[in-house]
Amino acid sequence: MSEQLDQEPVDGIVDEVMSEGSEDEDQESMEEEDSEDAGSNKDEEGKVYLPGQPLKKGEELIVDKSAYRLLHQAQTGAPCLSFDIIHDDYGNSRDTYPLSMYLVAGTQAAKAHVNNLLVIKMSNLHGTGKGDEDSEDELSDSEDENEGERAPVMAVASIKHQGCVNRVRCTQIGNTTLAASWSELGRVNLWNLNEQLKAVDNSDLLIAYRKKCDKPDGGVKPLYTFKGHLSEGYAIDWSPVEPGTLASGDCKGNIHIWRNTDSASSASWLVDQRPYNSHAPHSVEDLQWSPNEKNVLASCSVDKSIRIWDTRASPQSACMLTAANAHTADVNVISWNRKETRFLVSGGDDGMLCIWDLRQFSSSEPSPVATFKQHTAPVTTVEWHPEEGTVFASGGADDQIAQWDLSLEVDQDEAPKDGQLAGLPPQLLFIHQGQTDVKELHWHPQCPGTLISTAHSGFNIFRTISV
Repeated sequence: MSEQLDQEPVDGIVDEVMSEGSEDEDQESMEEEDSEDAGSNKDEEGKVYLPGQPLKKGEELIVDKSAYRLLHQAQTGAPCLSFDIIHDDYGNSRDTYPLSMYLVAGTQAAKAHVNNLLVIKMSNLHGTGKGDEDSEDELSDSEDENEGERAPVMAVASIKHQGCVNRVRCTQIGNTTLAASWSELGRVNLWNLNEQLKAVDNSDLLIAYRKKCDKPDGGVKPLYTFKGHLSEGYAIDWSPVEPGTLASGDCKGNIHIWRNTDSASSASWLVDQRPYNSHAPHSVEDLQWSPNEKNVLASCSVDKSIRIWDTRASPQSACMLTAANAHTADVNVISWNRKETRFLVSGGDDGMLCIWDLRQFSSSEPSPVATFKQHTAPVTTVEWHPEEGTVFASGGADDQIAQWDLSLEVDQDEAPKDGQLAGLPPQLLFIHQGQTDVKELHWHPQCPGTLISTAHSGFNIFRTISV
């Protein structure tokens, strides 16, 4: 019998590993995550596992589902290494299960001509019992009877996409849902997703939509395509303050600003051909518009810097503030705090997470107000919680997703004095594992505490007991 390590909550730290689902590119599936009985090995007391520890021969990791309120996984065939959450009409602050949600994702298939944008509806997402409307006893007594009724459902409407989708972001303009996608072919496309959203809500419409797309002339065309970038890119972001304003950055260090020129139409666009290029020739890795100022934009780059731009100024003078050596290696991702807007968080190839107070950018060599080195490989995604100004999540190539709360401080009376937990920062709430090569995560803005993450091994949808 193999030795099993039971992941139990210890000082708020929980690790979780899930089995990988099918990665057949012709199959789309979604399943509720199951786990083995953590107590199946009677002779071995459960142990806490922290990432980076070697496993002994025969040891395996078992998820502790009591540490989760919600836990599901999904497969979409080819991996989707970027996605965004689509705002829906089900209401805000909803935490009664089952949940439904909508995503737009972009595939990274092995062959460039078989890539797609996927408009996804996930529904019937039941909780684990923590915070669910059903008690854990009721779930246990009727597990077999309700298995079919509790099965999660995923509906997908696809759009053929030329080239792998490097990154995708969506927004609302009036009643229209738009997505912007970065193609590996060096183009940025805009898409109207209204038809696909109606299709995933109705099985008859979805069948009709798929039949139409199968016809030689039935493919969906982008609203607009910009071919002015000098190379492919990854950085793209919609302004949360000024609807229809978009920024896109490429691997040559050029940033272009887009504006919707007709508020009554989602198909009229003007892209400034003069790029902001202070990062050139280094790649712009991520862009973030200010959550409260429509003309302020942040960028990060392979040149190790973070820059703040005033888009009212000419490209030559638009860079207002710079942290020239924000990291010791490429700065991959940034996130702007929507509640405490003076703060940014950044993640880099050095595995570091840095918290920045923008008021200190006025100095010649600004320093982060806090740094964390939990990740053992490049940080590939980071995002502040949409409602909790001290909470954020990060993920990386070390297959970890970490939840953080900056409001927590060391309690000397309760802090572990030695052992494997002694070196953990008190701000680290939770460690989630089970995905291979985590690429992107987002908090659902309408479902408190719910995180969606994507990796080479598929999607995870979960809510922990910590947030």
